[in-house]
Amino acid sequence: MKASDAAGHSSLFGRLRRGMRRSPVGRGWRRGRELELGSRSLGFAALGFLTLVPLLIVVSVGDPTHGRGFAQWLGEGIGVSTTSSEQIGQLFTRPGQAARTTTAFGLATLAVFGLSLGSAVQTGYERVWELSPARWYARWRHVLWLVVLVGYLFMSATTTLWRQSLALTSAALLSAVLFFWWSQRMLLGGRVGWGALLPGAVATMIGLIGLRGFSRLVFSPLIASSAVTYGAIGTVLVVQSWLVGVGVVVFGGALVGRLVLQHRHR
Repeated sequence: MKASDAAGHSSLFGRLRRGMRRSPVGRGWRRGRELELGSRSLGFAALGFLTLVPLLIVVSVGDPTHGRGFAQWLGEGIGVSTTSSEQIGQLFTRPGQAARTTTAFGLATLAVFGLSLGSAVQTGYERVWELSPARWYARWRHVLWLVVLVGYLFMSATTTLWRQSLALTSAALLSAVLFFWWSQRMLLGGRVGWGALLPGAVATMIGLIGLRGFSRLVFSPLIASSAVTYGAIGTVLVVQSWLVGVGVVVFGGALVGRLVLQHRHR
């Protein structure tokens, strides 16, 4: 190859590389690495499984009429098949048993540790928007956010709006967008405007829909096969992997919203 041809190929490759780095995908990749998206998602999954899951098991006692436990909620949330949902059901306590074994001290302990999840989400949002950490007296936001989160999950798990009609499905999706919109505003302490936070809420909702489709194709058969191969621990690993995906969507959706806003300003 001639020197001029080599120089031309090198120049073309350089232009392509610079164009990719300047593109929204390239900027998103760099920001995701700066945000440590993978590590934050792993932390979100660990906190969610250790704190939020026990809290929701206890809250499931509040739905004795339908007899729906947290296992059924989780199976429907992931979008797995009936067989895989039964495998998940073997991991968790039934509502009646949870009511008999729950103590006030255990519930208080779960609530205290559950607040660390709100702190982790807040820190991730602050990194996305490059804000300084909130003051210590703003911890009450974690309490309010956790209460609203548990209430929202309980309401969404005990209703089947998304199955009934297109209008009710749209209402369910809109409620999810409103929750993530409000969550960013609350945890960031109002330091970012409502209009700037809306794209992130929409992106998070779209990501959760995509994760549900991916779960039905991948996690559902994986739960069944892992339960046969590894027993209950195999199902735990798949559920934990799904929670990692939720963490990626929560932080990644906020990051996409920030990038969309920057692109519009440019």
